[in-house]
Amino acid sequence: MRKLIVYFLVITFSVVSYAQNKPAYKLYNAKGNKVSYKKMIKKMSKADVVLFGEHHNNPIVHWLQLEATKDLQTQRKLILGAEMFEADNQNELNDYLAETIDAKALDTLARLWNNFKTDYKPLVDFAKDKAIKFVATNIPRRYASQVFRGGFEVLENLSVEEKSWIAPLPIAYDKTLPGYVKMKEMMGGHGGDNLPKAQAVKDATMGYFILENYEPNSLFVHYNGSYHSDDYEGINWYLKKGNSSLKISTVSVIEQENIKKFNKENKLKADFIIVVPPSMTKTY
Repeated sequence: MRKLIVYFLVITFSVVSYAQNKPAYKLYNAKGNKVSYKKMIKKMSKADVVLFGEHHNNPIVHWLQLEATKDLQTQRKLILGAEMFEADNQNELNDYLAETIDAKALDTLARLWNNFKTDYKPLVDFAKDKAIKFVATNIPRRYASQVFRGGFEVLENLSVEEKSWIAPLPIAYDKTLPGYVKMKEMMGGHGGDNLPKAQAVKDATMGYFILENYEPNSLFVHYNGSYHSDDYEGINWYLKKGNSSLKISTVSVIEQENIKKFNKENKLKADFIIVVPPSMTKTY
């Protein structure tokens, strides 16, 4: 009998050990050192703005965004915002938060991403339940498309109302920022100078609406594709240009086959880097 108990204990320990060796993600700091979730939340809670970068189709990152938001809400007054909502849909988003329209109506009236229900609705519903302000920060995509075709100059032709949905003109722009240079190189010159400009007008607009809605002694948590804030550029650059005293905490995500050993080339990508296996199930 004793041998049987020992056998089952060994089997159980082996199963647990095997499971522990298959983590879904690992957290690292900017220097590539492992860091705990608790420490990440502690640092985030002391910031003015958190730029929580994501891969749009990664479920682990979306789960971490929701859990981090819940934990931060117990420590700070929060304001939330997201790339996934365009500024001209703010009224519809407000109506949903105020429960004057339901989810079906929001889907009809606003331009929601295809993965809204699985990946972003939980965040919006949390804001609704806790009466937290949620800001639609992104430029309406049609205007970014116009910039891609005709440069910043096309924005001058917008109406007064349309201009209220984008960063104030003229759009500040530094074409030498490594992220914009790399974007142009990766596309082999396709789109010319207007490709990074279309990216910049999104970054500028998101930064503008974060600054416009930020309140002293609050924490603004913003959800965006990691490429909009990686390497402390993009939205981060515009925030610092608008308010150099802001304390900003950034998050990025990378995929690695071996998530237990940080790839050195990804150092300084963000304050916190979520490493996930490429085999992780995608939401689309």
